Amino acid sequence: MENNTLAVFENKKIRKTWFNEEWWFSVVDIVRALTQSEDPRNYWKVLKFRLSEENNNQPVTFCNQFKLEAEDGKQRETDCVNTEGAFRIIQSIPSPKAEPFKLWLAKVGYDRVKEIEDPELAQKRMRELYQAKGYPQEWIEKRVRGIAIREELTDEWKKRNVGTEKEYAILTAEISKAIFGLTPSEYKKHKGLDKQNLRDHMNDLELIFTMLGEASTTHITKSKDTQGFNENKEAAITGGNIAGKARKELEQKSGKKVTTKENYLKRQIKG
Repeated sequence: MENNTLAVFENKKIRKTWFNEEWWFSVVDIVRALTQSEDPRNYWKVLKFRLSEENNNQPVTFCNQFKLEAEDGKQRETDCVNTEGAFRIIQSIPSPKAEPFKLWLAKVGYDRVKEIEDPELAQKRMRELYQAKGYPQEWIEKRVRGIAIREELTDEWKKRNVGTEKEYAILTAEISKAIFGLTPSEYKKHKGLDKQNLRDHMNDLELIFTMLGEASTTHITKSKDTQGFNENKEAAITGGNIAGKARKELEQKSGKKVTTKENYLKRQIKG
């Protein structure tokens, strides 16, 4: 599961992301939760200007920009603050909700620490999030298992001198192309997706074959003790081909394509 996620304070959604071992919260969402402003973005813009005029830039300097999912489903650059920065913003906004929000922030941080100590708690929260979005339990179990398989593969890559996100993306594309005949970006276009997570919009069989390809790649990587990008690329293609052959055989026997244009966005609209 991506680190970008949602938390809720008094029925207000607060977007947050995990970075440098701490949570970062959307400033606009904090403003919306603490004020009655109909335009929290403008409220924050005015507040930043006022703080600058008062030579009190501390809350602003605590800001970083991260890409968070907007209401239209797209990833957009968003002003975010860590817990300390959030406290400073709270102090700058007169609101009767300030103290409850401070307690909420402390609890969110505590929950994350507990999840690091006990990964099962993180999986539980992940399942709850997918359930809240309306995914069936059987699908959720496959998605969670798929995440574990993916993490095992990337852990192996880290050990074997594959160190950059760009290299991860290339290897992942090779596996996907070998399984489905499509890279992840091509698969997104096939499903009519933009910035959404592709795997969150796969059906059961698509998830299963993705898991088979990545699990096969991990097994080959370990067995052959592959080192460096080129050797791991060969293992990725080989692992993907194993799942690709199984997919083609199933399609031949069933007479139905595994790859589909269906996605969860369409299921939501139908619902």
